[in-house]
Amino acid sequence: MSGEPDFKWKQCLVIRSDVKMSCGKKCAQVAHAAIGAYENAGKEAKKAWLSEGQKKVVLKAAGERALFELKTIAEMAGIPCTLIQDAGLTEIPPGTVTAVGLGPARSEELDRITGGLQLL
Repeated sequence: MSGEPDFKWKQCLVIRSDVKMSCGKKCAQVAHAAIGAYENAGKEAKKAWLSEGQKKVVLKAAGERALFELKTIAEMAGIPCTLIQDAGLTEIPPGTVTAVGLGPARSEELDRITGGLQLL
């Protein structure tokens, strides 16, 4: 049995830790972030990430400002990203910023941006 696979590409999905959401709600917001960021990625990144098995890492950030900062840094680095705002149909008010999706992008590029965040 060989060691862990060497993933060169991944997505980082970051959810706010200061908004009270059920586990299912958090999962839905992270799923929105994953799809949105993927849709914003280029053909090469999509193909490379898909061929490796679509690695995703789910992280948490302290609040809305942190999500906006992560998105801005990712945009400046040319990394596909998306900010998720909830429709407000269930648990939280409409327009609440809940998550940000980054990538698929090269793992080392995402690590430079998200390396200080904790896993969810």
